[in-house]
Amino acid sequence: MRRAVRAKWAVCAGAVALAATACGGGGGGTDTSGVVSSSWGDPQNPLEPANTNEVQGGKVLEMLMRGLKRYDPKTGAAENVLADRIETADAQNYTVTLKPGWTFSNGEKVTAKSFVDAWNYGALLDNKQKNAAFFQYIDGYDRVHPDHGAATAKTLSGLQVKDERTFTVKLNQKFSSWPDTLGYSAFMPLPQAFFRQHDAWLKKPIGNGPYLVDSYTKGTVLKMRKWQKYPGSDPARNGGIDLRVYTDNNTAYTDVQAGNLDLVDDIPAAQLKNVKKDLGNRYINQPAGIIQTITFPMYDPKWGRPGMEKVRRGISMAIDRQQITKEIFQNTRTPASDWTSPVLGAAGGFKQGLCGDACVFDAAKARQLVQEGGGLPGGRMTITYNADTGSHKDWVDAVCNSINKTLGNDKACVGDPVGTFADFRNKISARQLTGPFRAGWQMDYPLIQNFLQPLYYTNASSNDGKFSNPAFDKLVNEANAAPDTRQAVATFQEAERILAEQMPAIPLWYQNGSGGYAERISNVSLNPFSVPVYNEIKVG
Repeated sequence: MRRAVRAKWAVCAGAVALAATACGGGGGGTDTSGVVSSSWGDPQNPLEPANTNEVQGGKVLEMLMRGLKRYDPKTGAAENVLADRIETADAQNYTVTLKPGWTFSNGEKVTAKSFVDAWNYGALLDNKQKNAAFFQYIDGYDRVHPDHGAATAKTLSGLQVKDERTFTVKLNQKFSSWPDTLGYSAFMPLPQAFFRQHDAWLKKPIGNGPYLVDSYTKGTVLKMRKWQKYPGSDPARNGGIDLRVYTDNNTAYTDVQAGNLDLVDDIPAAQLKNVKKDLGNRYINQPAGIIQTITFPMYDPKWGRPGMEKVRRGISMAIDRQQITKEIFQNTRTPASDWTSPVLGAAGGFKQGLCGDACVFDAAKARQLVQEGGGLPGGRMTITYNADTGSHKDWVDAVCNSINKTLGNDKACVGDPVGTFADFRNKISARQLTGPFRAGWQMDYPLIQNFLQPLYYTNASSNDGKFSNPAFDKLVNEANAAPDTRQAVATFQEAERILAEQMPAIPLWYQNGSGGYAERISNVSLNPFSVPVYNEIKVG
């Protein structure tokens, strides 16, 4: 699950073992003639596939790893990569057959065991992996990752290696769309070196994708280099990618203009008025599977008690999305009217207006609901956000201004910045926030399920607000068990209607992917997840 900053930053830290780049520009200590430099931010967690659930780490894993499937960088469709076949007769028992000829960059073969061991590691409670819940539909998950107490098994009973290229998966319920989830990074294979020399692997991860990790200095730069022996059909078309850490994307943007940086993949809001003039056709603006929301801490009684749904709905109706997206984002955002994304299309689960009146600006109704619900807790609310990237201050201030104007109180809402994205995410994970906070979601795979279950299902791994509703959970389970996509989508949309009633998170706007690049590179595009297709970029 990808946290959007999605979605995209950090202070120049002390160099460890590398000739570091300067913060906001400068070159590395190696030949960079064929290397692309791109803005980036330190990931929250180590780069283990099952432990990376935000965008910055996800960018690295997309270059470093290849799994059973990959999402087409143009259409988002799940296409086989290492999988030769994924077969089932009942949507519950699957047989996976791998293509031959794949190895990790250290020479190890990629085998059925590479997947089974990786998935068992990711699921096991003891390993504390952020994405463990992705394995919850595999039989035996309740024993390796119980809701309470210690694990009573070390491996998933639903996984069985049959031979070097074949393994079977038994799910604990029917899940017809399960194969389409397998392009997500949590399902990537791992070499035996990961288990035998774990600390060394974390310092310099080994994968089977088109790039190798050359070096990483936290707070400064992560250097990826082309793997010359990559066996896939999508090799790197450049010599490598230097992911440079920026605390301020305005600095990254000006560095692109000056030729000190090749690519910025998140145009700051303050630059949107000028970007077309500044960059011309080197500006990218396209729809992406991203939604921005404000999430409430439902674990805090002040916000989660019965009756507060009126206040939460009232706050939603106090936000003038149309005005904010026009003035702040120059129409690179679209006011949200559900909890998914238009890139899914109707067949994928998007339904315009599903949120109903709760997502429509109505000052009078907003005041009425807030009053009926008992008012803002303590008469005041804060919206916490990370201050290091994404120009969040501008829109948070605009949202608060809209709320304040609606409620007739210029102190009702105020922004509460946290210095870095990593610190912000750590506070959320530790449940240290007692007021609403900004949230963004970049789809992991193009299914409505991915916009709902990870975020709002009870105890789901990215359910940061800790919303819990038995009726919602029941509908999600029924949708996953539906025999076909059409029935699944209809049931998921019923679950969305519960979100409209309870409003555990306020949908704000659907986000376009944006980026800009320097003249020395070409063939630059963003995938439907708004991430640059790094391997396709050409230098010169």
